[in-house]
Amino acid sequence: MKRGRSGLKSKSHTFLSHEEPAKKQKWLMSRFSSPTQDWGNLPHHVVLQIFQNLSLVDRARASSVCRCWNDVFHTPDLWRRFEFELNQPATSYLRSTHPDLIQQIIKKHAQHLQYVSFKVDSCTESAEAACDILSQLVNCTIKTLGLISTARPSFMDVSQAHFVSALTVVFVNSKSLSSIKIDDTPVDDPSLKVLVANNSDTLKLLKMSSCPHVSPAGILCVADQCHGLRELALNYHLLSDELLLALSSEKHVHLEHLRIDVEFEPFFCEETPVTHLYFGRAVSKEMLGRIGLNCPRLVELVVCANGLEPLDEELFRIAERCKSLTAIGLGECEVTCSGFVEFVKMCGGRLTQLSIMEEVLIPDSSYNMEQIHSEVSKHLGRMWFPDMMPTW
Repeated sequence: MKRGRSGLKSKSHTFLSHEEPAKKQKWLMSRFSSPTQDWGNLPHHVVLQIFQNLSLVDRARASSVCRCWNDVFHTPDLWRRFEFELNQPATSYLRSTHPDLIQQIIKKHAQHLQYVSFKVDSCTESAEAACDILSQLVNCTIKTLGLISTARPSFMDVSQAHFVSALTVVFVNSKSLSSIKIDDTPVDDPSLKVLVANNSDTLKLLKMSSCPHVSPAGILCVADQCHGLRELALNYHLLSDELLLALSSEKHVHLEHLRIDVEFEPFFCEETPVTHLYFGRAVSKEMLGRIGLNCPRLVELVVCANGLEPLDEELFRIAERCKSLTAIGLGECEVTCSGFVEFVKMCGGRLTQLSIMEEVLIPDSSYNMEQIHSEVSKHLGRMWFPDMMPTW
């Protein structure tokens, strides 16, 4: 049967040959453009979402597109949550090309800022710029503050007096701080006292690591006087035996979570009121054995790496002694399939999160890899499979 060419062209199908690029472009323009389309007529909430994903300089540039976009630029909702990402090129650009841009924004919108974080690179100039911005937040109502060095801790290269002076401006003026994260910074005990004096009724979470000018007494001042504090995250360097005993006392401190970044084995010599443990680097079999003995309040345990010795006995001890354990993750280590089933059986249905890499489980005479998921699922009361390593 001979097919006619007329069927290839219709109102709904138009085919253009490769020899007609101009026609093809014209056709595409007619399909995806219209004379009435105007970027300035985009809905307010759409433009607002676009602006929320732009840097400060890009926001300022976009605000000059039209009056509608300029109105969005000055919307209070746009400035409730903002991340100052400061690196050397960006900082130099801000200072040389727009020296008053940040001052202008802070002057107009400091009272709207509620969730603010500063991410700086390894350059001291970036950290200095962050301190300058902090010093200007005199009319703010910040609830969440984050000071993070994304590379070498450049905040530590800033003058301690300059940093503390800038930080206390926020502590004094906000009076509503509920969450603070300060890593690798020269914050000190007197500045923490200022924090307590102005935000004792609102502070709920405090995370500090690598802050050499903070003492256990300074931490205890916060924990003891901020009665709403529910979560405290510290690293080992900030701890002392007296502080741990005080933090575990229900008479003075009412913490729901005490998170500790552990780096040294001697930490597990006596009973420790830690609730969450994350081992990002290799941890010895001996140290894992101490967890079940000395961390009875443990809620979450993540082990990213261990040697090639099965951890069956260590898991049994943890399951037996850590009655509040609800989440566990195992990476580069080994557990026999029968040992893992026994561990899950001992914990019962309280394990709400169970993330185990498939390579961790070693088949034995009792279970192979095909049987393990059904047996574990039976004891958990829900369907479970081990995690698989991505192939890409």
